[in-house]
Amino acid sequence: MNRSIFFLISFVVVSAAEIMALTFDWPGVHEVAKPMIMLSLIGYYLSVAKMRSPLFVRALFFGWAGDVLLLFQEENAGFFIGGLVAFLIGHVLYILSFRKSRWTDVLGGLLPTQRIRFSFPVLLAGCGLITLLFPHLGNLKIPVIIYAVVLMVMALSALDRFGRTTSTSFWFVMSGAILFMISDSVLAINKFYSPFPYGGVVIMITYISAQYLIVRGVMEHPVVNTQTK
Repeated sequence: MNRSIFFLISFVVVSAAEIMALTFDWPGVHEVAKPMIMLSLIGYYLSVAKMRSPLFVRALFFGWAGDVLLLFQEENAGFFIGGLVAFLIGHVLYILSFRKSRWTDVLGGLLPTQRIRFSFPVLLAGCGLITLLFPHLGNLKIPVIIYAVVLMVMALSALDRFGRTTSTSFWFVMSGAILFMISDSVLAINKFYSPFPYGGVVIMITYISAQYLIVRGVMEHPVVNTQTK
């Protein structure tokens, strides 16, 4: 078994274990499986990617750090802030990575009117969530708003790759960015507005899918734009 298959299987196994742990309330399995999700995904990326990006690896690392910190949020509210900051840094690094994993040729990109039209749903969803949660955020208003804005910019950066990478790479990353917004939106609603049954399961399914799709999409981006040759 080569390393890429090993890490991919590990990712699937620990992801399934995490979802099972949240579904059936197995705290011991949760504490072991959750930190392994991003570690196995990092291993998968490093073993498969032809052109490894240290910037992108750092983004994945901060995703792992956020996962670990949020494990302890029930014990101390400071861990939630720490997790928020870790994911915030991760999203900033994703934004920079997305800008690097696209071709410099803008001829195939979105026209200004198209960019505005396709950006609107992202901005509407993000601003709508902020409006809904704002009265319930207490002392976390500023950190959560900053995080939400950066999350929207991350999704818009994924959108800006349209026509500047392959269709496969674009849709993997774009789908991952949308799922990340859904995951974080559900997390925020579950934490600050109204908890609902199996919210944690929904959060992790969308989060795990988002991270995998982003990694696949970045790996699918060819350095050279063969479409113009």
